[in-house]
Amino acid sequence: MKRITSVLLAGSLILTLAACGGKPAETPAPESKAPTAESQAPAPAEPSGKLVIYSPNSDTQINSSLEAFKAAYPKIDVELQSMGTGDVLARIEAEKANPQADINWGAINYNFYEQHPDLWEEYVSPNDELLDENYRNHAGCVSFGNLSGSGAFILNDDLLAELGVEVKGYADLLNPALKGKIAMGDPTASSSAFAELTNMLLVMGEGATADECYHSDKAWKYIEDFVANLDGIILSSSSAVYKNVVAGEYAVGVSYEDPVVQAVLDNKENPDANISMVYPAEGAVWLPAGVAIVKNAPNMDNAKLFVDFMLSEECQKELAKTTIRGTITTIPQDCEGMLPFSEIKVAYEDQAAVAAYQTEMLEKWTNIVTGG
Repeated sequence: MKRITSVLLAGSLILTLAACGGKPAETPAPESKAPTAESQAPAPAEPSGKLVIYSPNSDTQINSSLEAFKAAYPKIDVELQSMGTGDVLARIEAEKANPQADINWGAINYNFYEQHPDLWEEYVSPNDELLDENYRNHAGCVSFGNLSGSGAFILNDDLLAELGVEVKGYADLLNPALKGKIAMGDPTASSSAFAELTNMLLVMGEGATADECYHSDKAWKYIEDFVANLDGIILSSSSAVYKNVVAGEYAVGVSYEDPVVQAVLDNKENPDANISMVYPAEGAVWLPAGVAIVKNAPNMDNAKLFVDFMLSEECQKELAKTTIRGTITTIPQDCEGMLPFSEIKVAYEDQAAVAAYQTEMLEKWTNIVTGG
């Protein structure tokens, strides 16, 4: 009886399926899809062509950042033309009707940009948002891939011990025992020395704004006292500052981080040079170094790739292995002797105010030095 019931139920199910227009389920064959345009699209072509760069940058920067770019884009033929900052800017200005360069790498200063905005292509890299907010793109044209210049002192510890002087900041440079023992460059001839002058004015002045500090009587009184302690000695180049401190000619040099760190490392095993460095306790300014695309650059796509790469974490990590800081300031330096950014008292300069006030600053400095 049970067998008959089962047969009847099976027959009833078949009739039901037939009445609905169906039939017993079968495993469908795999559906073959026609190739789509997306699946047929070739992989994007690897960037190639040429890239021409004008730059005053140091070998340290070139050997880290540029070599990393070449490794990332091996099919791009990079032509680097090294020259001084003034020469870079003069050539780009002279060639503006028929640009020969794609990139100005490092020869960007605020004054020149403000005076010649027509020389730079508008471009803000998508990587700009990775940077410290204090060093992001300026006016849509100039990006900042690394920091150049900072208040830093190179110390000859043997000479300072003989003089019984400890130097931790700008205020200590007024110690009478240091008279004639301080190495300082000429702000009217050296961009790094001018940066030291503006650093002094900013952190030794008083006021609610940077502009007020630069005009502060207190700041300029400090400069007068500092110049008096130089005892008439002003060096002609920035390299002479740290070289002469290492040689024992001076007890302290007012310089900037990159060459000072390198000098300390180079003389670590030198028994005749007991050298160290210190960041000024009152505050150290780091100036962002620019990279900009030349207006109507002949290799525009590659120029944008270069700017993107300079601001990338990949490139910034390569910089962190050197004596140069990147603008992603949270990436720790992997270089002996360089403190993390978070452990330094950092001062932020108002570049617009400096640009507007530069001529007046230099005139005041000259008058103080010459007694005019």
